[in-house]
Amino acid sequence: MTPAHIPAALRRLVAARAHGKCEYCLYPEAASFLAFEIEHIVAEKHGGATAAENLASACPFCNRYKGADLGSFDPETGRLVRFFNPREQQWAAHFTLNAALIVPLTPEGRATVLILQFNHPDRIWERQRLVEAGQYPPR
Repeated sequence: MTPAHIPAALRRLVAARAHGKCEYCLYPEAASFLAFEIEHIVAEKHGGATAAENLASACPFCNRYKGADLGSFDPETGRLVRFFNPREQQWAAHFTLNAALIVPLTPEGRATVLILQFNHPDRIWERQRLVEAGQYPPR
């Protein structure tokens, strides 16, 4: 299956809606050396549409680790759960911040934190520098 082209107007809408941050880990786009990506929350190969309600702005790290996956096993219960969906769920209902550490609050949050590697030591280090500079979390 050839990936669908995302029209420029739709890309702009998704980027504007994200307010300059990754919709998964909240990393500010202005602090990234790499361009953010418009990603399919439900991948096209799983029937996901190229439509505003299925697209999110993602930092390259979150997008790479998520890939076409829809979910994973909750590391606490072992149950299969979907990942956090920024179009259908509120970030604060699934995660909280402890300085630069993203703490999961729900099974979806735990699976997302684990698979998207939110708390990899390199990512924590980057966020800590942003916390110290007053740039994380983004306003």
